[in-house]
Amino acid sequence: MKSLIEIFRTELQQEAAITRKMLACVPNDKYDWQPHPKSMTIGRLVTHIIELPEWIAMAMTTSELDFAANPYEPEFVTSTEQALADLEKNLASGLSKLTPEGEALMEDRWILRNGDYIIQDYSKAEVIRMSLSQTVHHRAQLGVFLRLLNVAIPGSYGPSADEMEQQAAMKAV
Repeated sequence: MKSLIEIFRTELQQEAAITRKMLACVPNDKYDWQPHPKSMTIGRLVTHIIELPEWIAMAMTTSELDFAANPYEPEFVTSTEQALADLEKNLASGLSKLTPEGEALMEDRWILRNGDYIIQDYSKAEVIRMSLSQTVHHRAQLGVFLRLLNVAIPGSYGPSADEMEQQAAMKAV
């Protein structure tokens, strides 16, 4: 039976492959676009997606994140080239902490707080699961944003409507 570390490593690599394809579709002139005033801009959304593998490294090497002591100030990406490069850097960081030795830490607690206010109290395994789930969730959100901009999107767990349309057109020729 695979360990949690092995499962998480495999899943992180699989999701990264899908994320690369989605990020590669983002037009450089659309990073400031947002579909609604309450929505993130594409640049903010992409920045969040590419940060998520780093949360795995943080969970494996710390016991908490306190926003009161460490204000969150992301460096927003402004190009697809930068997004893909930062994804690779953060992916390498996350993967580097998913080692066999980390299996013993999976049930250790990890707390997300803002001063005395506890936002979440997770096991390290739950933080990793949340990071992977957030990746899938926000990547799907990015797909909707791109669809609204009429950008052809790649499939995630099977072909997208754009890919199926392209395949049908090729068969008709």
